[in-house]
Amino acid sequence: MEDNKSSNGLKIALGIALVLFLGTGFYTMNLYSTSKQVEKDLTEQKELVMADLNTMAKQYDEAIGENKIANKNLIEARARIQGLIDSLQISETNVKSLWRYKQKYVSLQKEMDILLAQNESLKAENSYLATSLDSTRVRLEERNIFSDSLLVQNNALAEVVLNASVLSAADLKASGVIVRTSGKVIPTERASRSDKIRVCFIVTKNKLIQAGEQELFLQIIDPKNNILGLNNQVTFGEKTLNYSLISKFNYENANLNICEFITPKANDSFEKGRYIVHVFNEKDLVATSEFILK
Repeated sequence: MEDNKSSNGLKIALGIALVLFLGTGFYTMNLYSTSKQVEKDLTEQKELVMADLNTMAKQYDEAIGENKIANKNLIEARARIQGLIDSLQISETNVKSLWRYKQKYVSLQKEMDILLAQNESLKAENSYLATSLDSTRVRLEERNIFSDSLLVQNNALAEVVLNASVLSAADLKASGVIVRTSGKVIPTERASRSDKIRVCFIVTKNKLIQAGEQELFLQIIDPKNNILGLNNQVTFGEKTLNYSLISKFNYENANLNICEFITPKANDSFEKGRYIVHVFNEKDLVATSEFILK
């Protein structure tokens, strides 16, 4: 009788163990299947983002290829997209990583919409200019009159279009200043009392320039023909520029007031005499002024 009870207990225990084993196996298989599905979904999402980025890259390639002189902003944006593509190819496929790349894609998409719209606008202007120049040439050939005058006008028009997308500065003023410990700045014409030289100007509004971080180069020349400040060099093509400082600012397509300060070298004071101030946009001189310290 006791043997029968033991046998029945053993059978029950084995049955329970079998049920637990089968349950664990089912749970493991289900978890494995879910994991594989998640991995598959993430891989598909990654491929979609990659396809979108490649589409954007092709759009930039087409826009750049349409211009004999490629737009610098388009080239830089195309390089950023290629960098994101390269990074995405070697990145881990997980939710956090994929979300980050999707956010970057959305940001680049907005940038592309703006740049391509600007590029289309410039293409339309260039097309209009080319048509205007061709029409002018036909009239010159037909009438052969006022040729010199029209040629000068067309060259001037081309120069205006070329320079239209360049940052410019207006109302350039410079002077010696006394700087109080409170931070108050007082203009002075005395070289011996000048703590710094202040240079102020207005960066004028230009809708053809992309908003964002911009810079202009300031060059201050003292009465002995020395360049004050950093006196560093920068090269643009075949031209080398020695500058006193780089004025960096956030440009928002509106008039912007800028003031910069130059200090003398340690233990030195400013010379008496005439000072010349230049403002450059890369190699192009966009403003000049002068002042005298007594």
